[in-house]
Amino acid sequence: MIDVLAVACIFVIGFCVLMYVLLDGFDLGIGILFPFFPGRHARDIMVSTVLPVWDGNQTWLVLGGAFLYGAFPQAFSLLLPALYMPIFVMVMSLLFRGITFEFRLKAKKSLPWWDALFCVSSTLVCFCQGLVLGTFVKGFQLGSEPNTLSYELFTPFNISCGFALLFGYALLGATWIIGKTTGELQARMYHAAKICLLVVTLFLMIISLWTPFVDDSIRAIWFNPNYIYKLAMLPLVTGLMILYFGYALYKRAEYILFWLAIGIFVCAYLGFGISTFPYLIPHVLTIWQVVAPESTVLFMLFGALLLLPMLVGYTSYSYYVFRGKVTETIGY
Repeated sequence: MIDVLAVACIFVIGFCVLMYVLLDGFDLGIGILFPFFPGRHARDIMVSTVLPVWDGNQTWLVLGGAFLYGAFPQAFSLLLPALYMPIFVMVMSLLFRGITFEFRLKAKKSLPWWDALFCVSSTLVCFCQGLVLGTFVKGFQLGSEPNTLSYELFTPFNISCGFALLFGYALLGATWIIGKTTGELQARMYHAAKICLLVVTLFLMIISLWTPFVDDSIRAIWFNPNYIYKLAMLPLVTGLMILYFGYALYKRAEYILFWLAIGIFVCAYLGFGISTFPYLIPHVLTIWQVVAPESTVLFMLFGALLLLPMLVGYTSYSYYVFRGKVTETIGY
């Protein structure tokens, strides 16, 4: 029973992380794109497209972290100290980015400083997430001290993951703005989306070929003769979506581009899950080795059954209310 509950918990955490990556990814992408779109009006419109919904996006990160703490406390106690530096930088950057939302639309003389802070903080959040992502793929080792983990953060693979995520979030941001704006800003975003798609495609190819050689266990998964043809469907579907994305860009489609970007992210996320499952701390502890007692897990899953529909409903409703084009600057 506890084995099934552990899998259910990891799916809840995985869903929360995916929702955060998709929803917070495009407003982080807007900050990453800021240096390439000078001028107050264009930047004000870019921020205005996410101003009504950005703060709710981070609820998914909080829920995923809380669920990890409750359902897998041992893993939480090992991962948090080990990843303290990138997580601290990410949280502080999220804090400062939130401040810019509150102040930049009111600023005059200090506006360039708020814009720079918005861009730098968004970039740092994204790059730290990419470093952590690469670390999870490469895996951890037990440290020399009891209850500690050892790993390398700034490796070529991790840095590649960081830059890949930067362009991936920028792609989400560009396609979001394409669907929310018109005129010159939208036309320039088509060009930005084209560049981001090319770079993301290149990074996907490099990291996909690189990942099986990062660890023997990952290579054994992807090149298992019993599953290789089924697993090959994932890169095939990803490639078809990228091709259709390019066609949609050529046709100047608006709304489908954002959903195609989401689809590419989902495929990459599934590839990450296949490479790391069933480890919660790759390649040290599996989910079944660190799961909490059955009563605690049941309590957490009961809470998830209550909270997840509410969060999905609230998120869907907020995006529905604030649907449509943004043609002028808005504020609180």
